[in-house]
Amino acid sequence: MLYAKNEKKKCLSFIDRRYHNLMINNSISDKEIRILVQNICNMSVFKGRRVIDQIRGRSYEETLMILELMPYRACYPILKLVYSAAANASHNMNLKETDLFISEAKVNKSSFIKKLRPRARGRSYGIKSPTCHITIVLKEKSKFLLDKSKI
Repeated sequence: MLYAKNEKKKCLSFIDRRYHNLMINNSISDKEIRILVQNICNMSVFKGRRVIDQIRGRSYEETLMILELMPYRACYPILKLVYSAAANASHNMNLKETDLFISEAKVNKSSFIKKLRPRARGRSYGIKSPTCHITIVLKEKSKFLLDKSKI
C-alpha cells in the first residue's frame, strides 16, 4: 500500500509518537530542561500535597534537606522521586545536580485499591485505599540567574 508523504507522518505508531514527544520535551536549550517523573503511591492526595507544597520552587539540595527532616510518612516516596529525577538529569542530560530546581510539583488523585476484610457470619467489609500520582518537573537554573545570585 502506498502512502502520500503527508499520510506517512500521520501513521506513526503510538510508541513512535510517545518517543517523539519525549524527545521534544527533553530537548536541550539554554533556558530550561524538563525532567519529568511520575509515580503511583498508596497514600492520600492530601497527605502528598502537604509535603509537595513545601518543596515547590526550591533548589535540589534544599529540597533534600527539607524532605529528610520532615516528620511525615509521605516524604519518603517523594524523596525517592526527587533522587530519581536528579539522577536522570545528571546521567541522561549531563547536568549538575546543584544547578537543578523543582519548577513544578503536583499530586493528582488516582483510583482506589479495593480490598475485602472478613467479618462475622461469613460477611465481608470493603476497604478502599486511596492512591495518587506524583509528578515532579526539574529545570536547570539558567546561567544568567546564577550570575545574578553571585553579585
